[in-house]
Amino acid sequence: MDILTWLHRQLSDFFGLEPLLKLFAAGDYRALLSVEGFAGLLAPIIPLLLIFELLRGVLLRRTRREDYQVPLLVMVLNRFIGSFLTIAMVGFCIGLFNRFAPFQAGLTWYGLLYGYLVWELAHFVYHFLAHKVRLLWCLHSTHHAPVAMNLSVNYAHIFLEAPYADFVRTSICMLLGVSPPLLVLIMIIDGFWGQLIHLGEHVLPEGKLGALHRVLLTPSHHRVHHARNVLYMDTNFCNLLPIWDRVFGTYMEAQKQVRIEYGITRPVKRFSVIDAYLGEFWLLGRDVWRAPGLHNKLLYLVMPPGWSHDGDHHTAKAAKAALQAEQGTAVLVVEKQA
Repeated sequence: MDILTWLHRQLSDFFGLEPLLKLFAAGDYRALLSVEGFAGLLAPIIPLLLIFELLRGVLLRRTRREDYQVPLLVMVLNRFIGSFLTIAMVGFCIGLFNRFAPFQAGLTWYGLLYGYLVWELAHFVYHFLAHKVRLLWCLHSTHHAPVAMNLSVNYAHIFLEAPYADFVRTSICMLLGVSPPLLVLIMIIDGFWGQLIHLGEHVLPEGKLGALHRVLLTPSHHRVHHARNVLYMDTNFCNLLPIWDRVFGTYMEAQKQVRIEYGITRPVKRFSVIDAYLGEFWLLGRDVWRAPGLHNKLLYLVMPPGWSHDGDHHTAKAAKAALQAEQGTAVLVVEKQA
């Protein structure tokens, strides 16, 4: 395969053009009414929006190199690795767990409603664990490492995170009766929305999408999720419907008095793809190596990021408790002065 053919294939894959090109070549536009046709129709939208977002930022002089370099280079790295490794986790979980479902919700309006509630629960579980179990955080932290919010952040994932996410979400959906065809449709819709909510501020300043902000998880909500501010830590784990965030008390809206700071709490080396990709694994390995006893070594793998065997915890929960104590003290001082 010559380099021009390879580049053509990579660009076609990135923009999701192959399904549409095949459809146009066949001339059978009825295929757009199928699940596969619907997916093909959505596929080019996010990459084209990314190009628009990037060009608009350059023209308005609001785009910095560090805003895009790490996530886009991570995307290139993942595409290189992906050319040698393919993991069909969704198909594996369907075959393994679908037989145990007590019923099957199909492609009906009420099936879609039920299926989406189950999918959001499954996504919440995967996402919550990715923030609360340190080994899983090592897989997820690459996505939070970028210091700005824009559509390129969609591509900032370590390649092993997708199999973990697909295993958790697909298994739960299969066991709770979401039929495979319905699951595929939900994954298409949710995948599109999950990319859209990374739209940057210089394209969508407030990110609230009008009245939709009251019922759906919008870019504004997801910006809060990506914040490293203590107030915003571990919030908005859902993807489209924030129902489970409301149920479990993790729902949070952006506060006007607290400007969002993106990234993770530790300093990531500027422009370093290796640090964003593997830095958390290095730090975890160092903590495990230094921990006394097998029990403590294993705890470092499963306890939340920031947990320490000596009790000097720097977890999100500890940071929030300290912030609340500090705010409470400030209120008492103000009251005494008054």
